[in-house]
Amino acid sequence: MLNLKMWKNPVLLLLGIGVSNLGAWIYLIALNLIVLDMTKSPLAVSVLYILIPVATLCTNFWSGSFIDRLNKRNLMMSLDLVRALLIFMLPSMDSLVFIYLWVFMINMAGSIFEPTSMAYMTKLVPMANRHRFNALRNFINSSGFILGPSIAGFLLMIDSPHLAIQLNALALCLSAITLFFLPKLEGEKGIVTSDKVSLSVIRYDWKQILKFSKSKRHIASVYVLFSGITVFMTALDSLEAAFATNILSLTESSYGFLVSIAGIGIIIGSLTNALFANHLRTNMLIGFGLVFIPFGYLIFAFSQNFVWAAIGFFTLTFALSFANTGFLTFYQNNVPIEIMGRFSSVFGLLEAVLIIMLTAVVAVFAELYGIRSIYIIGTFAFLVLGLVMNLIVLDKSKMVYYSQENS
Repeated sequence: MLNLKMWKNPVLLLLGIGVSNLGAWIYLIALNLIVLDMTKSPLAVSVLYILIPVATLCTNFWSGSFIDRLNKRNLMMSLDLVRALLIFMLPSMDSLVFIYLWVFMINMAGSIFEPTSMAYMTKLVPMANRHRFNALRNFINSSGFILGPSIAGFLLMIDSPHLAIQLNALALCLSAITLFFLPKLEGEKGIVTSDKVSLSVIRYDWKQILKFSKSKRHIASVYVLFSGITVFMTALDSLEAAFATNILSLTESSYGFLVSIAGIGIIIGSLTNALFANHLRTNMLIGFGLVFIPFGYLIFAFSQNFVWAAIGFFTLTFALSFANTGFLTFYQNNVPIEIMGRFSSVFGLLEAVLIIMLTAVVAVFAELYGIRSIYIIGTFAFLVLGLVMNLIVLDKSKMVYYSQENS
């Protein structure tokens, strides 16, 4: 049974995350259509996606030092309001350059928000409840993945994409209001420490993270390898639409239905995790996910029709919910909260570089040697990475990191 008093603040946080996530999906689809309508160029749309890791590169080398020294609730509220203002102004832009600049600033704020929210929710949610909380968070995010495009489609039927864009600004304002009712956790003042962030402080912080990583090699290894999973998924997903439409000859509506099946897989997996949170060990969650995610991609890579493609999509997203829940719980239970902002920012920088590099390589080789062959090769490499990480997380000598009291 859930302790309602204990879950009051976590549920409020989940509500804020849900509203923000739903608005983000509506905004993304509307923004794609605005840029496509302006330019008639798929390349111009793809630049929007490139701006996400580029923004991470520009923020993560310094943002962690601020995150760990500022009141996280206040910082999250400020970032929500800044993004709301920028997004509200976006429809008034009639220059593609200014749209890219605005989107870049929005992505920068998002890059800072993510590690801030991770540190805050780790402090807010007791260790015993983190597994179930992370599963519910995955459920809410995946619900937004399904509902967002549907709501965006309805809004586009009755009005222009500009209304959908401004609805996301409203969603971020509602998220900020929700955060206002949550506790500050770090005291009454906005600043947690008296340290002024400078280049020397940032350099010192990097050294501290590297020192922690060397002393806790298993934690760093799991984090880096899981980042590799994200990198592979991003690179393979960049070929997903072309594979479905050009290789499998699916219509746009069939592909949309395929994406919905992927969302259903995450929802069912997340609910399964939430229901059986007290019976599933963290390392088993990660291990199961890291084998069956690439297995799902393999099914999709070798599929010849919609049915097998759907089975592949459902398999990989169902497994993804297990891997994400297990990894987030592992991360929250093993990385000290006081360095969490810097830790995720530093390693997020590495992840962003690898995403840009591997996505570019995959795109070039797919152009030269064909989409299916490169997709299959990439998927097998992904499976090898998953098996290697499986050996690491199931290592009995490291069970202290996944012990029952920490899951």
